Amino acid sequence: MKDIPEKVEKLIDDAKVSFIASVDENGFPNMKAMLVPRKRRDGLKTFWFSTNTSSMRAQQYRKNPKASIYFYEKGRFNYQGVMLIGKMEVMTDAKSKEMIWEVGDRLYYKKGVTDPDYCVLKFTAESGRYYSNFKTESFKIE
Repeated sequence: MKDIPEKVEKLIDDAKVSFIASVDENGFPNMKAMLVPRKRRDGLKTFWFSTNTSSMRAQQYRKNPKASIYFYEKGRFNYQGVMLIGKMEVMTDAKSKEMIWEVGDRLYYKKGVTDPDYCVLKFTAESGRYYSNFKTESFKIE
């Protein structure tokens, strides 16, 4: 199990897409493909994504912060994936928004980093499940 965090970090760093899941008002999971996180800290503990404040996901996370994120890599002969379970916060403070802002974001947020429809999703992981070579292993995030 000691090598799982290293494998998972590499998988995440190499990912081209990520998936985030929220819980809707009826208790059903809702999954969405996203760009990869803008920032990651403390190994597998904290991730930051950019999105619209008006998005359905932002509204769902405000009502119920339970979330999961998923990354995968499909090789020619091997598939590996990792699901992290935790809580998602909708951040609208200037510090969070400035931390992950990129110049190209102006294409989506015309008013720049202060655009009221621009926010940050901060995911804090509690546990994970890693799949590779037809095996799965669960792990805790400290």
